[in-house]
Order: sequence, then structure tokens, then C-alpha cells
Amino acid sequence: MTAIPESEVSSKTATNSRRVALIVAIAFFMQLLDSTIISTSLPQMGASFGVPAVAMSIGITIYMLTMAVFVPLSGWLADRFGARNIFLVAIALFTLASIACGFSQNLTEFVAARAVQGLGSALMTPVGRILVLRNASKSELLNATALITWPALFAPVVGPVLGGFITTALSWHWNFFINIPLGLAGLVLVARFVPGDREAESKPLDWSGFFLTSAGLASLLYGLERIAHAEDGVLPTVMLLALGILIGWLAVRHLLRTPHPLLDLSSFKVLTFALSTLSAGTIFRVAINATPFLLPLLFQVGFGLSPIDAGMMILAYFLGNLGMKAVTTPTLRRFGFRSVMVVNGVVASLSIIACAAISPQTPQALVVALMLIAGLSRSMQFTALNTLAFADIAATQRSSAATLSSMLQQVAMLFGVAVAAAILNLSQIARGQTALDLVDFRIAFLAIGVIGLVAAFRFLALPRTAGAEVSGHALEN
Repeated sequence: MTAIPESEVSSKTATNSRRVALIVAIAFFMQLLDSTIISTSLPQMGASFGVPAVAMSIGITIYMLTMAVFVPLSGWLADRFGARNIFLVAIALFTLASIACGFSQNLTEFVAARAVQGLGSALMTPVGRILVLRNASKSELLNATALITWPALFAPVVGPVLGGFITTALSWHWNFFINIPLGLAGLVLVARFVPGDREAESKPLDWSGFFLTSAGLASLLYGLERIAHAEDGVLPTVMLLALGILIGWLAVRHLLRTPHPLLDLSSFKVLTFALSTLSAGTIFRVAINATPFLLPLLFQVGFGLSPIDAGMMILAYFLGNLGMKAVTTPTLRRFGFRSVMVVNGVVASLSIIACAAISPQTPQALVVALMLIAGLSRSMQFTALNTLAFADIAATQRSSAATLSSMLQQVAMLFGVAVAAAILNLSQIARGQTALDLVDFRIAFLAIGVIGLVAAFRFLALPRTAGAEVSGHALEN
């Protein structure tokens, strides 16, 4: 009997982990493309359904709330029925719901289809990450994470442009039908190349934990989403946020006391996970997610640029996001997570602060260069955060850790937009004006940049060896 060389086994494992990560990335791209492409066609959809364009926002809201309700359940389902099986179900649901969205004849049908889409999306993100974690060794985790991160950076580049083109050249229906080939390809690739897996002993479903975490997350996210729409009223928003915090506290209390919790909170005892997701990670993601919200408004409202000209500026920002992918892995291997996340975090934060200094008179080449630097540093920090979070997570913690990470990223995404919108509104109110001005954006970028700086220096709490097994960073003795 001939033994298989260890190097050959290692090579096959690395190839398999990259293949799984790439397949998961395709599914993530479909999901994120759908989220960005829909915004360009809301007016046309409203006209088709015979409702005002503003009424179409319910399609976005119901999608977000459905995601919030079912995300906490994703880890348990992956353990109980197998991550690959649940991932297949998620892709199938998302694809079928996309077809239903495209064939919708009225707002009611569209909202129902978007709710099913939200369910598929809720399962897809954390379960896809679980698949990557289970199929990648620690030495391959950095490359695998870089692969599943690119859709979050690439989809916002092509989504609005592609959505506008499809809506103009064809019709809004095709913004949803485009998911059909992507979904079918994902189903075939997952069934063919992703190995099946299931926990040997599945724990009973913690119904109380499910209801508490879902209700708390949904209330909190809806409250944060409403902050960006001041015209909806302050009192309901405050009540939703307070309710979300209260239910969230009850959920944590329950999860810590019950013998079989829906989510294992022991991951937060792991320093790298806690810093990357809960404390410094969440704070920095606020800055990361606030910037793409502020930039289009700065260029269109503050600078008075047309949507096309503003889009070209934003394109430079997102191209910077993509351009950093090739050098992130060798940079982390050369300098290690702590040094990169502190130094790059400072650069990213300073580039956000620098956005407060530009004006319509600033040379365009300088603005483009700033957008590239901001995009490059944002991309590296995003990948480093997502990789370090799972560097020291034990196999038994993966499902809960992936679910918790997805939940916290949703909160950070909406919190970033909410904080930016709140700063703009408060600045405008303080000036006693009825419209936003360039000075309001300057204050917002300064505040968001300072938030990023605080988070960047918080990473100094990491040991110099943090994530060394994942990054391959060799420290001198």
C-alpha cells in the first residue's frame, strides 16, 4: 500500500478550501448584487405597481427584517441538517424568490417575494462562512477569507451601474431575473464540489433564545434604519432602539443561563474574536460603512455634481477596494495582524478625515487619489477584520461565531449609516438651516474619522502574535 505524500495531501486540501471559498463567493455576489441593484429601479417599479416611489422602500425594509429574524437560527440549522444542505436551500430560496420578484404584479406580491428573499439571505451569509471555516485550515484561512470578501467590495461597483443599464435597456424585472443563472450555477457547484457535513450530536432548538435574539435584532436594526429617515418621527425610533436593547439584554441573559443555548457566547472570551467583532471591530465597521453612505451625498449635495460625475468619483473609491486584494495577504504575512490593523486603520481613518478638507475647487486628480487611498485602506482593514475574527475559534464554536459575526456586521452596517445621518441632521439643525451644506459633511467626515482612529488604536490590545498561525507572520525572538 503506497502512502500519499503529505505535501500532496496539503495541496489537495488547499485547493479544496479555495474552491469552496470561491463557490461561496459566487453566492455572496448574487446576494450583494441584488441588494445594490434594486435601488436604481425603485421609481420604475413604483410606477409599474401604481404606487409612489417612496412606498417601494417597504421592499427593502421587509427584506432587512426577515434577515434579522432568521439569521440567529442559521448556525443551529447548519449543525442540525448540515451546512451544505442549508446553503443549497438558501440559494434555492433566494433564486426562486428573485423569480417571484421579477414576476410580481403588485406591491403585495413583491413584498411577499422579498420576505422569502430575506430568509434565503439570512441563511446564506453565516452558513456560507461556516462552510469556508470547516473546509479551510488555519494556514489557508486568510486566502479563503479574501475570496469571500471580494463580493462585498465588487458588487457595490457594478450594482448601481448595471441596475441603471438593465432598467433603461430592458425593464426592472431583469434586475431580478439576472439572479437565475447565478443561482443555478451556485446550486450546481455546491452540489458537485462542496463536501457534506453535519454535527455528530445536534442540540435541541432553543426556542426562547430564538425568539429573544430575533425580536431584539429586528427591533434594533429597524430602529437604526429609521434614524436615517428623520421625517418618520423620533419617538417610534427611540422606542424601537430601547426595545431592541432591552430584548437583547434578556437574550444574552437567557443564552448564558440555558444548558443548550441557540448561540454559544463563549466565542467572546476569545480575544481576537471579541476585538474583531464586538468592540474595536464594530466601532471600525461603523466608519467603514458610514463612508460609502456619505460620499455620494457629498459629491451630489455638497459639490453639486451630477449623478454620473459623482458615480465616477465613487468608482475610484471602490476600485481602490478591489486593488488592495492582491497585496493584503503578503502584507499581513510580512507585518502581522496587529501592526497592519493599527497602521492601516490610522491611514483609513485619516483618509476619511481628509474628505472633510476637499471642496468643489479641489483638483479632481487629488480627489481621485484620495478616493483610491480610502478604498485601498478600507479593503485591507475589512479583510483583516474578517480573517482575524476566526483565527482562534475552536471547531465547536464555529457555527455560533459565524452567526454572531453576521449579526454584529448587520448592526454595524446600519449603525454606520444611522450615525452619519444623525450627524448630518444635527449639524443642519444647529445651523438653523433647512438644507444640507458642505459644512455639514465636513463635520460628519471629521466625526466618523475620529471614530475610526479610536478603533484603530484599540487594536494595540492584541498580542504581537495574534493570528500568526493564520497570517504566517514569523516574529523575531
